[in-house]
Amino acid sequence: TNEWSLDIPIISLKANISEGTTKEVMDTYIGHFEESPRDSGNVCLAAHNRGYENNYFANLKKLKKGDEIIYRYKNVEKRYIVQKHEIIKDTDWTNLENTEENMITLITCVENEPEFRRCIQAEELK
Repeated sequence: TNEWSLDIPIISLKANISEGTTKEVMDTYIGHFEESPRDSGNVCLAAHNRGYENNYFANLKKLKKGDEIIYRYKNVEKRYIVQKHEIIKDTDWTNLENTEENMITLITCVENEPEFRRCIQAEELK
């Protein structure tokens, strides 16, 4: 069943999501930050982008403002539109804080820059 998944059509990404952001989880799935919500507010996800068996976020760097992200959780499907694409320090957790409005935050590493993370944020399409 495809109860918990992420779909980003423009980069042909379709993958299932699992709880947690350990290497074990992310070797098979897109990981969900445990402290972030699953169905409203700021849903935060992470995945590998290279060097592993499944590098779901390999093409995250191609995302631009206006691209669509589709998120499914149980029987709910939400569509988000990318608003922000930035490189942040790996110690900067502000983007993972919960928000009033529904949004999704995608985090992955930056090639050869271990202290930085790529961060995509998208707001729910109303």
